[in-house]
Amino acid sequence: MKRNLALVLACTLCAGLMATGCGNGQSSTATTAAPAQTEAAKETEKAAETTAAPAASGDVVTIQIGFENTLEEPIGQAVQKWSELVEEKSNGTMKLEVFANSALGNKSKLIDQMVMGENVITIADGAFYADYGVPDMGIMYGPFFFETWDDVWTLLDSDWYKEQCDKLADKGLTILASNWIYGERELMTKTKVVTPADLKGQKIRLANSQIYVEGFNALGATAVPMALGDVYTAISNGTLDGVENPLSTLYGQSFQEVAKYILMTGHIKNFTTWCIGTDFLNSLTDEQKEILFTTGEEAGLYNNELQEAANEDYAQKMIDAGVEITELTPEQIAEWKEAGKSFYEMGSTFGWSDGLYETTQAAMGK
Repeated sequence: MKRNLALVLACTLCAGLMATGCGNGQSSTATTAAPAQTEAAKETEKAAETTAAPAASGDVVTIQIGFENTLEEPIGQAVQKWSELVEEKSNGTMKLEVFANSALGNKSKLIDQMVMGENVITIADGAFYADYGVPDMGIMYGPFFFETWDDVWTLLDSDWYKEQCDKLADKGLTILASNWIYGERELMTKTKVVTPADLKGQKIRLANSQIYVEGFNALGATAVPMALGDVYTAISNGTLDGVENPLSTLYGQSFQEVAKYILMTGHIKNFTTWCIGTDFLNSLTDEQKEILFTTGEEAGLYNNELQEAANEDYAQKMIDAGVEITELTPEQIAEWKEAGKSFYEMGSTFGWSDGLYETTQAAMGK
């Protein structure tokens, strides 16, 4: 995996300096959260209303980076590391202002701001990029699309992925880094689920993306798009029966207090990306662009180390909190994959290119 990430970094530097957005650093919560109603958040939103202009020589370039997760989660720690790296590599001439817990607003709002040219970075993935004009990217977030993490890195090294990133840059969003592991998404429910039949009709929270929603509907659930920040209450009062996300996020959001069963489906190998508005990026110097790309990649490697170390710890914390964790046998995984096959027959619904599934499988060497 380290070899693949090194290749990704090399490609990224070239692409980044050309401002094409191609993988641009390759890498959950691809989730949507409601804006925090703090005074700091209000001030931030007020500041974000002004479209960023190119910085004058000698000015400090300040970029806001907003995301839904807490600072205590591995991804939050890695974002803080990224901020430190940017300040260090730029000798203090660039600054990333970190806003966790949706303090800048939800993902859709931030992406809209970025397309308008504002000085914002946020976390997103192919399911969201599909909704912003590059539909083929959504296939990577269908159920059981990747079998291993090596499959992920192989696809991110491919010409196919570079082409998708170039298309996204033309739509107004440039990917800075794609090598961030968000985690394997697992299923957490109020009643025990083991088979697709157990899931049938259960109301499961999904991020507000057509790809995520239809993917879980294909597995038999009743998918409910909802902001992550509203899920705890919705499970508590019975509006929802469950939620899916990596263990770190499930624990970070305290869902162990309201749901006591986790099924380790790993239905999505969730790598995530960080994106920036193409227009704002093009207002920066080549040196400033390079700093964003290279530090984004470096922070991604740090994130991945934290994720690997933390996963077992989060599983144990869940068990200590009274959560029952069920591992699937190979035969049971095959049953879930079979249940999800109908999703990949919906290509016309998502606007996919003809033969997309076969194209991406070939790009992974299958």
